Amino acid sequence: MNRIIPVVISALALLLPIGAHAQQKSLSSTLDTYVFPKEGQDAEQQSKDEASCYEWAVGNTGSDPFQLTKKESEDQQKAQADKQAAQQVGKGAGASGAVKGAAAGALIGEIANDDASEGAAWGAAVGAVASRRRGRAAQQQAVAQADQQAKQSQQATAEQMSNFKKAFSVCLEAKDYMVKY
Repeated sequence: MNRIIPVVISALALLLPIGAHAQQKSLSSTLDTYVFPKEGQDAEQQSKDEASCYEWAVGNTGSDPFQLTKKESEDQQKAQADKQAAQQVGKGAGASGAVKGAAAGALIGEIANDDASEGAAWGAAVGAVASRRRGRAAQQQAVAQADQQAKQSQQATAEQMSNFKKAFSVCLEAKDYMVKY
């Protein structure tokens, strides 16, 4: 029994984290920013300085990177929904075009040669083809527009994040840290 206790203690020691850094990521590493203390600042001081610079950067840029990340996720979901909706544009255009074409063709066929049925058949075919073309063009335009809106949103979010990181870096550099992002 006396031999089991040291073995259990050794096993538990291997499972426990060695320091606080093993449990928690720094603010800068969460933001994909590398910070090195040039004046030998300890981890506690660096954490305080990062928190202070984070608040300063949010205040000066109006952008909170954690909110930007959330917004980016929401924008991606909206873009997917918009794209799916855009792919539905023009569906059924061929059938409605065939009905309209048949009606117009029947009228013309009756007037031209007293045969409404032949005119309706030709009109339905022409109407279906023309409507399908217009439907596909409208669908392509709607999908392109949804893609463009999503791209603009992504660019705006990336620019806001870049501006935040610049402000965050400037603040930390003023506090004698070397910063790269």
